[in-house]
Order: sequence, then structure tokens, then C-alpha cells
Amino acid sequence: MNKRISHTLPIVTLSSLLFACGQQQAPEAVSHQSASQAAATRIATIDIANPSEFVRTQQPLYFSYHDLGLTAEQAKALVARVNNNLVPSQHIDRSGDGNSDTLFVALDFAATERIQLSIYDDAAALTQSNWPVQTQAEISHKIGGEWQDAKYIGGTFQNVSTLTPPPQYTDHSEWIRYEGPGIESDKVGYRFYLDWRNGFDIFGKKTSDMVLQQVGLDGYKSYHDMADWGMDILKVGKSLGAGGYGYWDGQQVQLVSKVGQHTATVTNNGPLYSALQINYQDWQIADKTLTLTADLSMTAGSRLVHTRLNVSDTLDNIAVGLVKLPDTKVIQGNVEITGHAWTYLATWGNQSLSAPDSKLGMAVLFKRGTLRQQTTDDNSHVAVLRPAGKTLEYYFLAAWDGEANGITTEAEFIAYLEQQVAALTLTPRMRYNTAATQAALAQPLTAERALYWGEQLAASEMIRQTPYYAYGGWDFERSRPATFEYTTGLLLQAYDDLLQLKPNPEWQQVISDVVNSFVTEDGNIHTYDINKYNIDSLNTGNMLLRDYLRNPTDNARKALDLLRRQVAEHPRTSGGAFWHKKIYPHQLWLDGVYMGMPFYAFYTSEFENGAGLAEVVKEFTLTRELLRDPKTGLYFHAWDESKQKGWADKDTGLSPHFWSRGQGWLTMALVDVLDFIPVENTELRAPLLQMISELAETLTHYQHASGTWYQILDMPEAPGNYLESSGSAMYAYFFAKALNKGYLPASYQDTAIKAFNGLLQEFILVHPDNTISLINTVQVAGLGFGRDGSYQYYMSEPVFRNDAKANGPFIMAAVEMAKLLGYQVP
Repeated sequence: MNKRISHTLPIVTLSSLLFACGQQQAPEAVSHQSASQAAATRIATIDIANPSEFVRTQQPLYFSYHDLGLTAEQAKALVARVNNNLVPSQHIDRSGDGNSDTLFVALDFAATERIQLSIYDDAAALTQSNWPVQTQAEISHKIGGEWQDAKYIGGTFQNVSTLTPPPQYTDHSEWIRYEGPGIESDKVGYRFYLDWRNGFDIFGKKTSDMVLQQVGLDGYKSYHDMADWGMDILKVGKSLGAGGYGYWDGQQVQLVSKVGQHTATVTNNGPLYSALQINYQDWQIADKTLTLTADLSMTAGSRLVHTRLNVSDTLDNIAVGLVKLPDTKVIQGNVEITGHAWTYLATWGNQSLSAPDSKLGMAVLFKRGTLRQQTTDDNSHVAVLRPAGKTLEYYFLAAWDGEANGITTEAEFIAYLEQQVAALTLTPRMRYNTAATQAALAQPLTAERALYWGEQLAASEMIRQTPYYAYGGWDFERSRPATFEYTTGLLLQAYDDLLQLKPNPEWQQVISDVVNSFVTEDGNIHTYDINKYNIDSLNTGNMLLRDYLRNPTDNARKALDLLRRQVAEHPRTSGGAFWHKKIYPHQLWLDGVYMGMPFYAFYTSEFENGAGLAEVVKEFTLTRELLRDPKTGLYFHAWDESKQKGWADKDTGLSPHFWSRGQGWLTMALVDVLDFIPVENTELRAPLLQMISELAETLTHYQHASGTWYQILDMPEAPGNYLESSGSAMYAYFFAKALNKGYLPASYQDTAIKAFNGLLQEFILVHPDNTISLINTVQVAGLGFGRDGSYQYYMSEPVFRNDAKANGPFIMAAVEMAKLLGYQVP
């Protein structure tokens, strides 16, 4: 279903990528300096903030060549600098396909520190950099001997980059050194049995040096005795070991045992980042035969193994966990958190083989939303996780008290785990400034150029997502099957807005194909359930109605009437405000005003002679009455009439913060609903126009110098806060459309232009394949079910890219900006 982009970006050569960037203060990096630096080409400058109030040492940072605007060929000589000093970096193959695709950087941050990192094309500096080796991945097997049944006799070991054992290979065959591939950092090492056991074992290290190359050279038993470097410290048996994976059959873990063939490959072996890939061909599990691929990686200074699993067919669960040993304590991380935050299952105690009283901690770390259950069987403590389609991501780690300066108490171990999950949840905040993007932005903003950027993002999404929103497709942003979701309607509506200025038959067709794919022959809607009374479900009705007016069908009309029935039956507060959802009783959210009211206004105008418009306007007046803060002019995210929810103030029922996208939904709803209220109906229009005027004044006050807005609007200096693209795009749309419609005076035109230019400068990345991305979008933000409405909560939600909640408003803003700047329809 991939589509060809019809509008190409200017061709950017490497020699054209040099540009000047302002310097910010950052700590000196003790490193090398290139004599040829003056001749180097600066590719990008990235401002990076530590969002945490604790130190981050050797924070892993990944900069894909794609994001830097470079092909792999152009990126061969990249290096990283802070304050003109080289900092540790390594070219890596993050995808595991055999080709380098990313510049990895390990950077130290003080608490809440901001650092400006510059990336250069500098071949001379690359040859001079020689970073201490802190990671290693390897596998080796014997040659020169012979097989005698299932045991290999004689021979010597050789290292290889990939290995597929022969059919007779099994446990204790003495052919693979320490029985499988290994991976290590300067903290700890792990080995993975490449046989039916699929055990995950630990090499405790007393040194920061790399040791795998010397382990097991003199036999299998040697590493079970303490050596200068350390030893094997875990008894794995038939368990998951130190973080392994399998399948939960309802009673016990089924290991990855019944496998046709194993293949292990070293995909990266470098000083800062090393990785292995293990392919399990023909795994027989859950009445299926499938392929499982595991990518396991470690970074310098870390105990964690990042584990990415991919299966060729869907499984209802993947079980991960830890060996169950006596004299240990099970520790569960916090589960009363948002589903996107990280938590853990851990053990601590006398579970090391190194000495009877030696302490060892182990943990698996995973996103709370993936946890189906925590359980045990005879061998393992188990976290049963829900894959996202065919993929699952988690981490595992071990902390041994025999390490130099290691963790020696349970309290230290828990504090360490809490810091690890906090660091995974609150990712570093990044503001990109790439030469490739700047070259594309060099042309001044005109009506044609504004429309161009909207078309470019729409064309890029035709490749990445839009056609796949159809029923039976896949929502890549949410990693789940496509549904009749508000994001679907939002993005399609953006395409439809584009078509008003420039026809495109391909885009017109995809709109109709996607929205109508959900409508059944009898007028029902696939994936929609009226009994949930979810106001979010109404938004895609806008696009269904637009398409119906062009191509009327009986089944589409019945589907529209079904949505209208939800409006009639939807539960309301005592004052008449629509509940956000049935599962969120008595709650009015800013989001819901946009989700429900434009559709209601559209439908009642087309089919009911506007009979419901008064109720539409009432929703806005109630929102202003209940959610607006008179001191700031900003709107709180939500209100709970019962005042019982954990996030609600016990006196006012209000949530505590001003969330940018929440206000954005409200602003878009205001200018969109006015499209359906006749100009002569001044009484109904007046309160909406008042709200537009108030919000314009307020938002101008909170606009950042870049033209964009923060995730939490009134806390720009708070740790972790960041300029957020979806709210900023919604405000750009609001200002431009309000100006085009005459709702705001011309004095706001500079604000609108500043906002749109800010979107381009802050959030657009131009890629070498002529696609573009919109970055720094908060994926979700809700209330309840582990979401407590605190500042920390809003910071903890993932920061995404190419999310329909930002891309749709960006495209709509581009259309309105083109109109504002005088675009003439051909």
C-alpha cells in the first residue's frame, strides 16, 4: 500500500550542510580535539536536557542517520562534540540488518542539566577517536576436533560473527565456548544457552575490563570457580534464569525449547554499544510454528540488556522472568502508574553461587501497560506480558555485590531500580537543528510554501500510516489494529482540508476508502460500541459525514444516525456537560469538547435544521464556567463533578495542570463549530467569539520565543518540560483560521506566522528520502487508571513522532496559513 511522494524536497549535498549554530554553555568534555576541525562540516546541533533531578552517567543517545538527513554513505565519518571536544560515540547497526544506521553517543548529565551536542562530518577526528572498550558481544566454537555423537572432542576455539549449531548440538556438547553467545559491559556479563534450555546466565565481574574472550578457554568447569575476573554466579536450571523469555500456558512457562534451528549473530561489537541477535526458527508453541527473533544489546556503564522480541505470528503473551531460588525476596515495582511508564519485577538475596552470603539482585523491566499478570511456576518468577502485535520490548539486569563498588544492600538495589525505570520513562528532551532541515527551510514562508509543508507531511504519512488506518489495518502509533478512532478522523480531515486548496485524486480516494471501510452493509460501524459512550468515537463521524455528502449511501447514513443516537443518549453532568466516557463518570475533559461538538454541530446543521446548536454552545459555556482559571486565562485539563477521583481537587473537582494539547482541542473546537452556526445567529455565536478572543490573548502571553508552546503551559522552567508539537500545531491552526474567518483582529497575524514558523523550526525533520517527520509529540495524556494528573505524570508519557494528533493539526494549520498568506486556488 506504499505510495509515491509527489512533491520532492530540494536535493541537499553534504557540502551544503554547513550552517552556523548558536553556542550554549555546557560542561567541558575530557576528550580529543581534531586538528582539522575548522574544515569539518556541522551536520546537526541537538540541545539535550536531562529531565530528571538525578545524575545520568553515560546516558545512551541514538541519532539515526535518517533523522540527521543523511544516507548511510554520507554518514560514515560522523563524530560528536560538546564545547568543541569530542565525546564518546560509535556508529551502530541498531536495526540488526547488517548496515550501520545510527550514531550512538554516551553522555554524562548532571541533574536537570542541558547540553548542546554538535554532530560533525569529520573523517580526521573519527580516525583519532579511540574510546575505552566498555562493551563486548561474542560467540566462538571449536574447530579442528570431531563430533562423537552429541559431544565435540578436541579442537580449539575460534571467534565467529554468526553461528548455527549442527543438528546434533545440545547442552554440554562442548562445541560452543560457555554454551552460547555472550554479551557484557564494564559492569556485568551474560551468556545465553544456544540449546533447548534457552537459559540466561550471569557472569559476575570483579573488573571493568572485557573478560568474555578469556572465559571458558580451559573448559566448561573453570568459570564456575572464582577467578581474578569473577565467575558464573547463577544457577539457572530449567528456569528463565536472569531475564529470559518463553510462553505462559496458564500454569507454567514453556521455554523456547522446541526449536528447529538456532542462529546467533553478533550485530555490533564496539566500545560503547554491543548487540546480539538470536533467531529461533520453527519454534513450536501454542499450537503454532513460528519464528522468534531476539535482539539483545548493552551500552557502556550499564547493567541493562535491552531486549527486543519479534515473532512471525501473533501470540497472546510472552512470559519473561527470573529463576526462583530459596532465601530471596521478590520485589514488585509500582503498578499504579500510567501504562506507558516502566516498572519491574525483581529478586534480591543470597542467590549468587560466588559465596553463601553473597548478595545478588536481578530484575526484568517492562512497561506497565504490557503486564497481564505476575505469577510463578515451579522454576521462575514470571511477568506475563502482552506483545504489541508481534513485538515486545523489555530490559533485564543483574547487580552483584562482588562488583567493584557494587550494590550491597536491598535498599540500594531498590533505589537503583527506581532510578532505572525513571530514566527509561523520562527520556532526554531533544531539540534538533539539522543542516538538511535548515536547507529545506531556507525559502521564506509564503502561501505556496506553507501549503508545500502540509503536502509534504501528508505525502510522508501516505507511506507510513494513512492507508493502514482502514479496518483490518494497523495503527503503528498505538501498536494495535486500526479502529474507528478519533485519530483516524483527525488525520483524514486534514487531508480533506488540503484538497480544498489543491485536488489530489489519490488522497481523495484514500479518505473514502479508509472511512467507509468501517461501515458495514447494515449501517453499523466496525470496532465501535455505542454502549461505551466514549465521546472520542464521535470525531471520525466528521469525516464520514463529509464523505457522505459527496457520495451518499444508505449504510453511511445509518452509521451517521447511530453516532447521532450516541449524542442523544450520552450521559451528562447535572449541568448538562457531556461525560468524557462511560468509564469516566461525571467528568468533563477539554479533549471531549473537540471530539463531540464539531460532529454534533455538523450533523444537526445538515439533517436537523440546526436544532441541536444551542446544546453545542452550552457545552462550551459550561467548559468555560467549570474549567477556566480566571487568574491565568488558561483551562484546566478536566473536572470531576463527584470530586472523588484521585486527580481531582477535593474542593473544586479540577485537575491540577494546564495541559497544552487539552487547550489545543478546545481552540480547534471553537473555530470549527462556528462553521456551522449561521452568521446571523449572533446570540449563539457570541459566547464562542468571546472565548476565542480570551484564549488568543492568553496563549500569546504563554508563547515561547520560538513561536511554540510548552507541554505544561505555565511551567516553562520545570525539569523535563518541553516544547510540544501537537498543542503548538493546534494553536497555529486556531490563530490562522480565526484570522481567516475574521474572529480575531489583524494584529494577531504576526502571532500566527510566528507559530507556524515555530512548528517548522522546532519540530520538522527532513530525511534523505524526501520524507519529513514531525517530532516531540506527547503520545497521550489522560486522567485516572494510574494517571494522577501530577506534573510528573504529564512528563512521564512517551514523546513520539508522526502522531496523528500532531500531524493532523499541522496539515490543517498549513492550509489555514496558506489562506492567510493569500493562496490562490488554481
